[in-house]
Amino acid sequence: MTIGKRAGVAALVALTPFAAHAQTRITPEAFLTAVQGKTVTFHDYPSGFLVGTEEFLSPTQSVWRMEGRGCVYGQITTPNGQICFLYDDDPDDVPVCWWPFLHEDRLMVRLASFSRREIQEVRSITEDGLNCPSVPIS
Repeated sequence: MTIGKRAGVAALVALTPFAAHAQTRITPEAFLTAVQGKTVTFHDYPSGFLVGTEEFLSPTQSVWRMEGRGCVYGQITTPNGQICFLYDDDPDDVPVCWWPFLHEDRLMVRLASFSRREIQEVRSITEDGLNCPSVPIS
């Protein structure tokens, strides 16, 4: 675990009551506070394959990059205890929503869909940017 990730997880544990349980949901606001201005890598759980990297530019804007693909900017919202992302390249304008939680001292997100049970683990939180061009102003 990187030092930046430890600090982010420690901040989330401090904000989360009963963090000693095996799985503890955290608020989207606590998650976004821990990652704002940082770059986060997401890995499939349990396979460990890299899904992608996201730079959290602000509490309402991010940029996502998958392996071998370019940067895609997204708007972040937090309805009903979820973190939702609507990316510029989404053809149907439907956001992708996640529930953040801690599991055995690891920061995770679970797809907020009853049709798929996708879970991703945050493997690193760094200060490094994605160096994506043309950051939108809004």
